[in-house]
Amino acid sequence: MTGFNLIPVIDLKDGMVVHAREGRRAEYAPIRSNLCKGADPETIMAALLRLHPFRTFYFADLDAIQCQGSNCEVLKRLHDRYPAIERWADTGIRDEAALVCWLDAGLGRPVIGSESLDDAGFMAVVREHCKDPSAVLSLDYQGDEFKGPPLLLSRPEHYWPQRVLAMNLHRVGSDKGPDLALIVALAARVPGCQVYAAGGIRSLEDLRQVKAAGAAGALLATRKTRTHRPLTPSLSPTTVVERVIQTCSSSIV
Repeated sequence: MTGFNLIPVIDLKDGMVVHAREGRRAEYAPIRSNLCKGADPETIMAALLRLHPFRTFYFADLDAIQCQGSNCEVLKRLHDRYPAIERWADTGIRDEAALVCWLDAGLGRPVIGSESLDDAGFMAVVREHCKDPSAVLSLDYQGDEFKGPPLLLSRPEHYWPQRVLAMNLHRVGSDKGPDLALIVALAARVPGCQVYAAGGIRSLEDLRQVKAAGAAGALLATRKTRTHRPLTPSLSPTTVVERVIQTCSSSIV
């Protein structure tokens, strides 16, 4: 998996880490894992970093995405505790004021979810403000249905940043596997654009397939782990990935 970026996911709701299931957010409950006790975000993140020295984490603030509050204080605490970790965060940004507020806070790379947007033209505002770090665009699907402004798909060369997520919410928390057709389709749209698989990863073979489909990396969410042994640099790349998969599920949101 050389050159393939594995990014753990932490889904936040009401200040806790929750387990995502097929995009049915009202049903998301605090995560239960043998990786560590409880669903406290700092505890979960510390446990994942004991498993492997991940360089990047993805956060979804589900309260903010649904306009029902936010987990900004949680994200600030995680930033203060792990300042060297790169953070990608979907906080439901849908207008310039929210974008500027996030950037001023300096809490990480903003992820713009297509489901939060009314107008594809907002991506021009994002490009103007987000020089370093640049933004990530999450192209959100519910099954075959795209959730967002159609122009994001019809004019990708105009609206897409360097990194996009192939996010299929219907595959979150299921055994359906990754949406390989979606990854192939998106990866072919804009030369040089990095597409990340989001949803459905179940195994090392799934990772091999999404890499072969053209993905630059994959988002992986925590689940019950089968081992507490730490990953170390002496392990082979394949062993590292297998251990990570043992602590990751198909639930990405």
